[in-house]
Amino acid sequence: MLSIVTLPNKILRTRSKELDPDILLSKEIQELTKEMIPIMYTSDGIGLAAPQVGKNIRLCIIGKEATPEKVDDLVLVNPIWTKLSRKKLIDVEGCLSVPKTFGRVSRYKDIVVNALDKSGKEIKFEAHDFFARVIQHEVDHLDGILFIDKAKGIYTID
Repeated sequence: MLSIVTLPNKILRTRSKELDPDILLSKEIQELTKEMIPIMYTSDGIGLAAPQVGKNIRLCIIGKEATPEKVDDLVLVNPIWTKLSRKKLIDVEGCLSVPKTFGRVSRYKDIVVNALDKSGKEIKFEAHDFFARVIQHEVDHLDGILFIDKAKGIYTID
């Protein structure tokens, strides 16, 4: 049974390994993906990266509420994003792996994402505003970066 990993667990500070597309369709990876989705929702998350459940692989899930269509959860494997412009937006972020802690984070407003989907198909798409923010946050996890590393005005709540 998977559970959310929190600081000071070292996996959160480790760059994740690329996932070999040949094992993407393996039972282990498919079960991991299926198990991560309900964990994300029961924890009130909008995204979840594999390191947050103790797995050192470049896989993350973006909850459907963060996607433009709001229909399906989005699985991203080996995601890479690039900015589309210099424009950034500042907003408050939190993280399931840094409980009860929040801060203002500046993120690019518009990005383009290259990744594999859950079936191993190459995908490329633009993401804007909140959708772009969530993707940047989750990809940071895959690089061992937490929002608190970028945040200003960090505060905690009980």
